[in-house]
Amino acid sequence: MLAGMTASPPLHSQVDALLAAMDQRDPDGFSDAVPGIGQAVPNSTPDEVQAALVRLEPALNLPFGIAGDLARLVGGMVEYGTDPAAVVPTLVERAAEAMESAARFAERYGAAFGDPPSPDAHDQIGATLERFTGHGLDEREAELLVQAWFCADHWVQPVLYLCQRADVRAMLPQRARLTAAIEPVREVYGTPHWLAGLLRVLDDEPLVVLDRGFAGTGRGYRVTIGGIGDNFQLHTLLAAALIGDPARGLLPGRPPTAVEVAAAGTGDDLQPTGGLSGNWNLVDAYGAWIWNEGCPADIPHLDGVRVVVLDPEPYQRTWNTGRQYPLMTPLCRVDDPLPPAEAADWLRRIKPPTR
Repeated sequence: MLAGMTASPPLHSQVDALLAAMDQRDPDGFSDAVPGIGQAVPNSTPDEVQAALVRLEPALNLPFGIAGDLARLVGGMVEYGTDPAAVVPTLVERAAEAMESAARFAERYGAAFGDPPSPDAHDQIGATLERFTGHGLDEREAELLVQAWFCADHWVQPVLYLCQRADVRAMLPQRARLTAAIEPVREVYGTPHWLAGLLRVLDDEPLVVLDRGFAGTGRGYRVTIGGIGDNFQLHTLLAAALIGDPARGLLPGRPPTAVEVAAAGTGDDLQPTGGLSGNWNLVDAYGAWIWNEGCPADIPHLDGVRVVVLDPEPYQRTWNTGRQYPLMTPLCRVDDPLPPAEAADWLRRIKPPTR
């Protein structure tokens, strides 16, 4: 350490300060303590961070406007700890409650006054609360709904961030409630739309992939996918996994470049110069196109498994972005080639393309 510099207080001391402010009902002291926790986390051990998460969890139940910054900080702290289960259920509960409360605010405010203020217009919070209080609500409930309206994004953001982790998606509670809460506010805030996409992500999902008209080989493959945000990404990752040396059981054709694969996988450059190019047309077992703008969860099942049929491109497709969720690690693994007779049986059962 450089001479004259002093270490910041350890993480447990920073948490002590925040909890003391909470006990003393000191909102300014509470807010002042949040940055100190964030500064201490990177210099702490995973066990220390985990202990801090457990101690901070009750504070996430404070009013939306007071604890919103803490919620975002706690979401980031999970990366440094050992078990997201310490805070994920509470973060999910509060995110759902914030969106539900924001929707109730918009409905009640709209009925009384017309269009509500922009959620970003924080300079209008006081005037909005004054105007809103008394319309069939007590002061406490009115304040709760106003706070939710102006800071719901703060509560959704940590859930959005954490749901890019496969272990969090596997343990995520209240999916149906989150999905329902998103719909009334998805056009109002920046984050609910993206969270809705993550709630539909498939993990460890089997596919049967059949080459019908792309290379005309009649080959089929059992593939496992996970962590894929849309069918643009699926398109690229399937091409990277299946196009290659026919002597190795792969399909002839132009595989994606290393840059394209990195953009769709775990690379830093999500939007490479020149964009990404298509390889084939993806079709489902019933003959409908699998649109790149959709997601793998849209692909229907046939006999209990989602089926992807590879046909020639009807026209050249290009797009700009390799993946929607920068922190989500995708999986696209070829498990086994289908025996020729099994592949032929699948191809007999699928429908011709409808376009």
